[in-house]
Amino acid sequence: MIRLSRAALLALCLAGDASIAVAGESVDVSSRVISTFKIGSSETKFGPLEFLGGLEMVSGNPLFGSWSSIRFRPDGKHFVGVLDTGHWLTGSIERDQQDKLSGVSGVGIAPMRNGSGRTFEGKGHMDAEGLALKGDQVLVSFEQDHRVEVYPDLGFETSSSVASIPLLVPMRSLRGGRGFETLAAAPPESALKGATVIISEESRDRGGNVHGAILDGPLKGRFAVTHNGDFDPTDGAFLPDGDLLLLERRFNIANGIGMRIRRIAAAEIRPDAVVDGKILLTADFGYQIDNMEGLDAFQAPDGSTHVIIVSDDNHSILERNLMLEFRLTE
Repeated sequence: MIRLSRAALLALCLAGDASIAVAGESVDVSSRVISTFKIGSSETKFGPLEFLGGLEMVSGNPLFGSWSSIRFRPDGKHFVGVLDTGHWLTGSIERDQQDKLSGVSGVGIAPMRNGSGRTFEGKGHMDAEGLALKGDQVLVSFEQDHRVEVYPDLGFETSSSVASIPLLVPMRSLRGGRGFETLAAAPPESALKGATVIISEESRDRGGNVHGAILDGPLKGRFAVTHNGDFDPTDGAFLPDGDLLLLERRFNIANGIGMRIRRIAAAEIRPDAVVDGKILLTADFGYQIDNMEGLDAFQAPDGSTHVIIVSDDNHSILERNLMLEFRLTE
């Protein structure tokens, strides 16, 4: 009954439109270390992913939460994120002597501005979901008012949007709160030649597949992602070899929250294709997960690929702000 109540209330949070006051400020965040991924087990290997550690983060600042996407700078320490309340989130991760996550520091939150320089409370106009760092630009995808906006990097925290990128997918086929949650830039040396890719959460084509598009580059065009089971894409990131890691979330009353990661081969992502990919990890409430929404991958100093996932707590006391780190061993 506890799990059912939590799941039912989470459904209301996911569908809700909480209004958060607009501000720009530094934020104190306290962290509790998560040492195991599977509850009650010391196991660390989960298929090709090795769990390295995690954090449960809390703050007395009401702006902190509703984390939709995260992108790391090349140093693998400093990050940029977006909140679905229309805010930027910046900061850096801290590590202990064993190189495991120990906290976050230098956290700042600032309101996002549209092309006219306006900020908005709540999610109606600035429901930020996807994020990509591409050269001297920061790209953000928005739901409800579906679009991809371009901001300058550096200076995005105080800048208005400077341009919009056509989505290539008809607006009439996009669901209000189920638009493009995944926004990622491919490596320049990959088959996609640095192209920007978007994938929707639950907006589907006539075949029941999830809408996707390559927004620029030599392979510009639309594609689709198979909708397997009851999981929906929430974020993704490209690996150095050009493959795409796709984070997916499941929610239903019977099974509660679930998380899944798929790896889609670089060669599959092309115009008119329907891509699927290999499932690397599936987890439910028997693991340290919540409403997992953001994923990024980066190379550690030793050359290994690390994957970090963050959750969206919807500003609910029943949900948690989590950050989980894995090493890709495949």
